[in-house]
Amino acid sequence: MSTSLEHLAAVAAAGVPGLAPVAVGPSPDDDADFRSAVVVDSSGRRWRVRSPLSPEASVRLETEHLVLRCFTPAVRSRLPFLVPTAAGCVAHGDLHAFVHSHIEGAPLDIDALARMAAAPDPEHHRHVPSAEPPPTLSVQLGRLLAAIHALPTALVLDADLPGYTTEQCRRRRLTELRRAAATRRVPSTLLRRWEQVLEDPAVWRFRPRVVHGDLQEDELVISRGRVRGVTGWTDLHVGDPAGDFAWLFAARDARLAEGVLEAYAAACRRTSFQAPDGAPDPHLLDRARLDAELALAQWLVRGVDRGAPELVADAEQMLATLERDVARRPEPAPDAVPQGTAPETTAESAAGTPVESVPDADLRDGSPGAAAPTPPAADPDPAGAPSVTGRATPPAGTGRPDQGRSTTS
Repeated sequence: MSTSLEHLAAVAAAGVPGLAPVAVGPSPDDDADFRSAVVVDSSGRRWRVRSPLSPEASVRLETEHLVLRCFTPAVRSRLPFLVPTAAGCVAHGDLHAFVHSHIEGAPLDIDALARMAAAPDPEHHRHVPSAEPPPTLSVQLGRLLAAIHALPTALVLDADLPGYTTEQCRRRRLTELRRAAATRRVPSTLLRRWEQVLEDPAVWRFRPRVVHGDLQEDELVISRGRVRGVTGWTDLHVGDPAGDFAWLFAARDARLAEGVLEAYAAACRRTSFQAPDGAPDPHLLDRARLDAELALAQWLVRGVDRGAPELVADAEQMLATLERDVARRPEPAPDAVPQGTAPETTAESAAGTPVESVPDADLRDGSPGAAAPTPPAADPDPAGAPSVTGRATPPAGTGRPDQGRSTTS
């Protein structure tokens, strides 16, 4: 099947009535799962067309297409950024290609975002027609996350997208821990570290929110120092808001995560439909850090399951680096939280539900007792998950199996 730029332009014309292509170019989001292009029509509008290279990738694109249709004008008015508009789809061989509106800009790597947050470029704001200083990138990201988490849960549930309770979120992470332990390849110090977080009831007192589910730097469209749009909505669901912060731990500058959380907490203190109706819980970053670190263990499990020694070696090296980083890095104060925030509780967490423990012996030796029921099937090649402490990000294929519809974009 042809996936040339010219062919993708023809696909876009077939998927959107009245679209007359006059130019076509590569799309920055092209990866191993899709062939993408940006098409310019006769009226100057830009469209993004993506053609999947596998049935699994086609399902992911179809899910995102359906999610984008849930973003009505009323919903979009809640968001301080643009969301692509689903324009059409067309059969492309045995699969389906999809056409969305294109948002001008491009993603930046995580360390470039951290540098921009720490030292904004004055050139980006020279022509901003406002007496107020433009918000820093950290503030933009905090407001962005607050707006997503303030979306009504009905948006997700009415679209038949997943919703998880606090205990379900914890148990899914516990399943990941057990599967990682069963490989007998994860350093015992990391297993005990993760176990401690999973066993602490205070860490798991939070209110489930609408979450993006696969947020990372690749999904942010940046232009002149501003976040213009957010893409990759395949895993929209109701769950732990900490999951949307996990990618921030890939930055070498730890101040990025702290600055974003501070801006997020400030947004929550405002009375606005663009912010959650309560302050972030004090352990949000603890769970976000757990998510980021467990992503490396999931990369290991994926390599073991596939019988791919290169992936296994890659994951083992990253886990060993994480172990060294953890050993020489002091842990943050457990109750550290930006000023003015307060913990939230839910009916479930307030009831004092005991947290299921995992025996140390099972974690260390990977014995059968460490095994757990198989979690929902993961897509074969989801998007790369965040790394931690500024280390190299795992290659594509490390997405979590429990997010959204078990697919990522």
